[in-house]
Amino acid sequence: MKKINLNLLLLLLLTSSIISCNDDFLNDPQPTDSVTSSVIFGSRDGANAFVSGIMRNFRSQFTATDAAGVNSIYYARTVKGNDIIQRATWFSFDYENENREPTYRRVAFTWNYSYYMINQANNLIIGAENSTGLSDIDKSEIIGQGKALRAYFYFQLAMEFQHTYLKDPSLPAPPIYTEVATEGNPMSTLSEMYALIIEDLLFATVNLNADRLAKSYINQNVAYGILARVYQTTGNWSGAEDAARKAYGEGTPDSILGNSYGNGFNDISDSEWIWGSAQSLDQSNYYWGAPHAHADHSVLSYAATYFNDDFVNLFTASDIRNTFYAGPAADYRNNVSSKFTFAFDSDHPIIRTAEMLLVEAEAKYQNGNESGAHTLLFALQSNRDATATKSTNTGQALLEEILVERRKELYAEIGVEWFDAKRYRRGITRTANQRLTGAASLEADDNRFFLKVPQSEIDANDNITDSVNEGR
Repeated sequence: MKKINLNLLLLLLLTSSIISCNDDFLNDPQPTDSVTSSVIFGSRDGANAFVSGIMRNFRSQFTATDAAGVNSIYYARTVKGNDIIQRATWFSFDYENENREPTYRRVAFTWNYSYYMINQANNLIIGAENSTGLSDIDKSEIIGQGKALRAYFYFQLAMEFQHTYLKDPSLPAPPIYTEVATEGNPMSTLSEMYALIIEDLLFATVNLNADRLAKSYINQNVAYGILARVYQTTGNWSGAEDAARKAYGEGTPDSILGNSYGNGFNDISDSEWIWGSAQSLDQSNYYWGAPHAHADHSVLSYAATYFNDDFVNLFTASDIRNTFYAGPAADYRNNVSSKFTFAFDSDHPIIRTAEMLLVEAEAKYQNGNESGAHTLLFALQSNRDATATKSTNTGQALLEEILVERRKELYAEIGVEWFDAKRYRRGITRTANQRLTGAASLEADDNRFFLKVPQSEIDANDNITDSVNEGR
């Protein structure tokens, strides 16, 4: 009988295992097999230590330089678009839009890493639910963190391994696990997966508050930020508007937007970061810290990322986001950027205030409130560019302006161009000085917007056969 993928099984067996709850662990948790679940979840400190261990895996190298943590998933999406040009190095196969076959590292990493984190989240949820040492409030908060984390990674799986939800919610999606399992489950559907994602996030938004150990942890604002992205994808625009506003704390744009855009995007303490992945020199991300290790051309790094002429030309000279300068050659290397400063302790942004303002603006547009969309859009534009003028666009032109603003604000951070093209069921055409054009472009609903199911999972799971990749 086939057994569940070994990488997944090893995690599932950690339910009663993992960590030493001393002061050293609270600062730098390391897996061990010496402490039982009852000890881990016997106190809030122990449960927090377990969470700390999980969050460390957001930023550590999982298997390779291009298969590290969350940042690798986002950067692989980034280089699939038209705004960014990747030199032939790490992530170059993603740039070519061909890195999706069942035996490829990108496919195995995205699948295995996501399930690794999902099973950590399941162990956290189960441990807290079964605890006799946690108060009811502590239980609810720990479970809320676990469910938000689980939802976040199921959302990555849904986006990475199938067409977008609005194309057809009945399409097959990766298996769902909410409990400890020793055998593989069958494929689910997008409808089933998104139902769980939304259920988990709604629980988290109700049971969490603004408190957290640090900005790399999940609190209520983070849960709302994830939910806003999910509602963007499913077309729930009233939900997206509400969730985005709550994610940034419902303040005015003037009160929540800062002026530190040119500081290197490597410091989680930035006031505009709602959620990020923190790094320290004693837990160095070495050279797997995309985008920083690829986009920074001023230090010893890969210096592998360039920017499309057409994209650079979208920015005025007075826009603080115009971080571009001349590259080493007048070809695809024509433009480089100082947006990201690389160091071995560079932090990575995951959710920022500006993104949530733009989600709210997009949602207001979709909800028929063009005036409100204009107000939020101009609040951001005028913060970034003192010479900005308020747009008079209406209808589809206004939506296009919002989507362009998302690209200008979030370039190379979270794969925003790919994310928006996929959810709106649009293609991405390579233009201008791209290193590759033609066949490297994506058509609307192109199968290359998603990955095939890993062969290792097919071989290990009795409930999934080779037919799962037919037509993919």
